[in-house]
Amino acid sequence: MELTMVIPSYWGRERATGWQEGDAIYDHPIPLDEEGTLGRAIKSMGALEDKDFRLVILAVPTSRDIEMEVEEKVSGIVSETAPGAGVETTVFGPSDLKGIHKILDMEGKGEYKDLLQLRGYSNIRNLCLFIPHIFGSDAAVLIDDDEVFEDSQFIGKIRENIGKDIDGETIYGLAGYYLQPDGDFYVKEPEDTWASHWGKQIRMNKAFRSVIASPPRIKKTPFVFGGNMTIHRELFTKIPFDPNVRRGEDIDYIMNSKMFGYSFFLDNELHIKHLPPAKSHPQWMRLREDIYRFVFEREKLRSQKKKEAMELISADDFGDYPGAFLMDDLDEKIVDTCTLLSADYRRDGDLDGASETVKNISISKKDAVPAFDPFDNLIRLQERWEQLMAFTGEERIREDLQKIVKN
Repeated sequence: MELTMVIPSYWGRERATGWQEGDAIYDHPIPLDEEGTLGRAIKSMGALEDKDFRLVILAVPTSRDIEMEVEEKVSGIVSETAPGAGVETTVFGPSDLKGIHKILDMEGKGEYKDLLQLRGYSNIRNLCLFIPHIFGSDAAVLIDDDEVFEDSQFIGKIRENIGKDIDGETIYGLAGYYLQPDGDFYVKEPEDTWASHWGKQIRMNKAFRSVIASPPRIKKTPFVFGGNMTIHRELFTKIPFDPNVRRGEDIDYIMNSKMFGYSFFLDNELHIKHLPPAKSHPQWMRLREDIYRFVFEREKLRSQKKKEAMELISADDFGDYPGAFLMDDLDEKIVDTCTLLSADYRRDGDLDGASETVKNISISKKDAVPAFDPFDNLIRLQERWEQLMAFTGEERIREDLQKIVKN
């Protein structure tokens, strides 16, 4: 089985400049004047017993005006830390994407360029599928650059299960999980009243207890970690990540897949150490991104219609997490949480933070609610993605695309 591992690496402006209005919002982009975590992740591949895979690093800038600097930065890190031992390693950045777009234009397929972009989590993940596709890989292994490999059998465990049958179903989507810095998979639960009321970490731990901590080893899962998921060709050539989801694209992908009849399975022995840097955005902004995410996903569930070869799913199919945030009481939960967080900001004298937090309430009722039918949009997106996969899978086109990626 041919595997391509893809690792996105997110980079922002120098530390002194920081995030500016209009820049893409990611959890913790690395300032260009710092080294970041990518080199550490690549070096940790030395622990892997099976190195028979292709490695692609995506150089992701937060803004167009730093594209070249980001490509050069990432290329420099990769050249210094490439895992060697037969691992073919490639950097894919904005200049390569322009080459891909040029080929699509030349072939009269420019209408598909919007499906291949280097901005936004879902678009980045779609490139994590597209690149393995043009290499003809059997599966795409999605890893993040703030992780380290500790299990020498990590790749072997993927080969053991991806594409195999279990209980009458084929494993086309395989999830692993994160070990936190303390070595456990549970996340730290909040002490702040507002965060406890929101309950995200609490619900996550309940879900982890029932799925990760419980037998059997391989089981269906309602959640997945974007930095430890493997997607088989049978699935990634049919189902894309939804670019309308601003974050939480990994779990949204499970929703999309489930609607089209594909389940994800979690291997409770497939783990990777997660060592993220501190988040760089204020809490009200991170909460806002969650609001956009959960409101959109709930509306996608609500807008489902009976359609041949598709399944109707509900929030109940997603357990404590993310199911608890896809219910009808989400609106009330948002209002109460924002009220509590705003009060904390005011108590600390941060009136701007308080104002932005209150603004989240109106956003949840207006801007976060899609002005289009998210289910119908998913149907169109899936059809276009499948058409793109078919076209770029043609041998002549695939060879031209490979040359750009390998260059």
